[in-house]
Amino acid sequence: MSALETFFDAWGTADDDARSAAISGVMTDIATYADPRTPAPLEGPAAVAEYVGMFAKSAPGATANVVDTQERHGWTRVTVAFRMADGNEQMGQYFCRVNKSDKIVKMFGFVGTGAPA
Repeated sequence: MSALETFFDAWGTADDDARSAAISGVMTDIATYADPRTPAPLEGPAAVAEYVGMFAKSAPGATANVVDTQERHGWTRVTVAFRMADGNEQMGQYFCRVNKSDKIVKMFGFVGTGAPA
């Protein structure tokens, strides 16, 4: 499983310690993360794991699954399906930089896929 797949798989992990270990295992110590719900970019795996934990607690049974990846010039675009326990689904896209050791260095996300409505 790639670092990006492991990272998004952790969004559905209910156990705090397991989720934190998974995220820490795939992010560099100086990694940054931002999405539309973060007030500012988050720095480091501990801050990201805490943020992802809020999702896991507010949406028990939800999952985040990588459905597509594309790479260009050192950046990876990741399309993710967020599925709630009630069956509702929302898509998101993330732009990520992963180092040669398959560790996430930088990630920022957007709601939706950018497709015209």
